[in-house]
Amino acid sequence: MSFAVVQPGARSRARSFAQGAGIPDDSGPPPEGIFAYAACCNGSFHRSLRSLPANADDVLLVLERRNLRKSLAALKVLKKKGARLRVTCQESGSIGIAGLLGDVTRFDLFREICRSADGAIAATPESVSLYKDAGAVQVEFIPPPCAVDVPAWDFSQPAGKRRGIFIGTQSFLSGAANHVAALMAADRLSRDLECPLAVVNTEGRRGGMILKSLRKNNPLFFIVEAPVAYADWLRVMSLHRIVLQFDADAGGAGSASAALLCRIPCIGGNGAVERIAFPGSSSPASREELWESARLLLTNDKIWQEEVESSQHRAAEFLSFRKTAARLQSFPA
Repeated sequence: MSFAVVQPGARSRARSFAQGAGIPDDSGPPPEGIFAYAACCNGSFHRSLRSLPANADDVLLVLERRNLRKSLAALKVLKKKGARLRVTCQESGSIGIAGLLGDVTRFDLFREICRSADGAIAATPESVSLYKDAGAVQVEFIPPPCAVDVPAWDFSQPAGKRRGIFIGTQSFLSGAANHVAALMAADRLSRDLECPLAVVNTEGRRGGMILKSLRKNNPLFFIVEAPVAYADWLRVMSLHRIVLQFDADAGGAGSASAALLCRIPCIGGNGAVERIAFPGSSSPASREELWESARLLLTNDKIWQEEVESSQHRAAEFLSFRKTAARLQSFPA
């Protein structure tokens, strides 16, 4: 079967992942998030049916709040062609799901789509019941895969090159990301331990003013100005010893997946990838507990190495491209 991910109306352009994850500096969307589903199966990503290959007979339809009508129309066309069709949500955290279903028209469209599909792929454990309650015949929890088993995406650095803290989240605007809280906690650690702290500023002048205010008392606080290509973001992250975040929406996997590619621990967050790969340093731990975990990983080489090795083992078992491709191909039977 030829696998494809279709997100009607998406801003990202179409991309073939015929060579799998490819190499980090390839143009187009990187193999992370919803694109990773396509990449692990040597498939392709499309924002409309117009670019879909004629032989695409296994389709993952990505739903978001502004594309449900287009998604239902695409589903009907694909079903007539006899394609195996599964659905998943672009945003699978509680806030994203609430936004998707917070309107009666979208609510009805979502249920019709779920009832008509061959199955649903839940990116988080919490969303399994959502699809079932909406009428999906079969639902499987399959988080977005991480290319930990693809050598080209190994961003590890020698231990001597790794220093300090990298802030995983990038948005001041998302309340659930708790970006400023993570910044302040990291700043305290950075000053206490006299270690570097780096953050990407995606908010322009507004974000820069907040970051520069923190930097006044911390000469080891480094600001990276956006935009930053995904591969370059990983290169910067890989020079640090830990990733710190306090994201509480459970939907995103970006920071934790990136940390796995960089072979460093991720502290905080309550997403599926965090809970699978970093169970001892993610939700439901309190922020103070996370802060203490971060301090320990920044100062104890043995514990740091053990955490890297155990997280890589869990990722290889539950999040790798090879394992995820096998699960996607076998579900539903």
